[in-house]
Parts: sequence; structure tokens; C-alpha cells
Amino acid sequence: MLSSIFDPAIIASFLSLAALEIVLGIDNVVFLSLVVSRLPPEQRKRARQIGLALALGMRVLMLFGLTWIIQLTTPIFTVYNYGFSWRDLILMAGGLFLLAKGTHEIHRGIEGEGEDENGMGAASASFTSVIIQVVLIDLVFSIDSIITAIGIADVIGVMIAAVMVAIAVMYFASESVSRFIEQHPTTKMLALSFLLLIGMALIADGLHFHIPRGYIYFAMAFAAFVEVFNVITPRKRRKARAEGRH
Repeated sequence: MLSSIFDPAIIASFLSLAALEIVLGIDNVVFLSLVVSRLPPEQRKRARQIGLALALGMRVLMLFGLTWIIQLTTPIFTVYNYGFSWRDLILMAGGLFLLAKGTHEIHRGIEGEGEDENGMGAASASFTSVIIQVVLIDLVFSIDSIITAIGIADVIGVMIAAVMVAIAVMYFASESVSRFIEQHPTTKMLALSFLLLIGMALIADGLHFHIPRGYIYFAMAFAAFVEVFNVITPRKRRKARAEGRH
């Protein structure tokens, strides 16, 4: 048993799969950070814990149902010589949800709907609705994630271990991202634009027009890098003015 665990091939497949699962989880981290931010501060950590625990359980169950997952890629109907499977329909539904969610949140942020005199959301999202949204969108992201896992590793234990590592990283990353968005509200609009980008990519995947995720992640990383300078520059200017007065 131990010899199989320390088999170089198994270790290599675990490391490769864990790294890939973490990268694929970027989309989920952005959505989780945004949707949890609608809750009161004292409920956000608990929502992340419950949402990701349910997501982990769902992914493990999906891994044990490998036969069912593979069947999701089987075409169920054809339109203009394009065969559409349940996977395609789920991806398109998830993409449309992200587009609707992102557009609604951008509109709410610009128009200032539902805010009180302190600038806080008067109508915070309910705890249950946030958990449901987290689990449903994780189901969408999980399908490609699990299909990728099946292609890289053939040992169920390796797949589960890699998924657990990815979920743990998502939990700590979402907490940091959420804190950063709270401290710098302008970054929320950038994160919402990422949701629109991810939504369009999911719809394209469902329509058999695959957009390499590397392009999307590079665009997100570059925009985030620029936004960091936008956050740092005013702070340095304020500090320089304060020192000039003294």
C-alpha cells in the first residue's frame, strides 16, 4: 500500500492534477468572493465553509459516479450537425447564470440600488440563497474539473486527494480575495467583469467553441496587476501629501 502511494507515477499525477484543479478553481474563487460579500460580515466565513464543504462532497460523489459523468458527454440531440450533451447544456446554463448575475450586480453597483445612507446594502442576500448559488455554480465548474481529473489520473484516491487540496486552496484564497474586495470597493467591478468573461467562455464551451483558459486567466491576471497599481498609487500620493504638510 505504502509503496503504491510513493510510486513516482502516482505522485506525479497527484501533483499535476492538484495544480490543474487549483488553476481551474480560479473561476470559482472569483464567484465565491463576490456572492459571499453580499452577506453580513459575521456570516461570510461560515458561508464559505458550508458552501465549499458541500462543493467538496459533491465533487467526491461525482468522482465515484465516473460512469455517469462520462455519459454526460454523450450527445442527446443534434442541431445543424452539432451534437449537444447534458454537459453542454449545463455549461451554457451556468454561463447564462453568470452573465445575468454579473450584469445585475454591475447595475446595482452603478445605480446604487438597495443601499442605505451608510452605503451598505440594505437588502443583503439571504444565507440560504448564497449557499445555494455557491453549490449550483460549483456544480457547473465541477463538470469540466472532474472530466479533466479522469483524463489525468486513473486512481480514485489520487483524484479525491487532489480535489481536497484544490478546495482547501480555494477556501483560503477566497477569504483573501473577499477581504481585498472589501478594502478596495473599486476592485469589485473588475471582479464582476471577470464573471462576465467566464460566463461567455462557459457558453462558448457549451456551443463547442473552446476558448483556451490560458487566454482568459492571462487577461484576468493582467487586469488585476494593473488594478494593484491603481490601488497603490493614490495611497502613496496621500502619504506624500501628509509628509509634505509636516
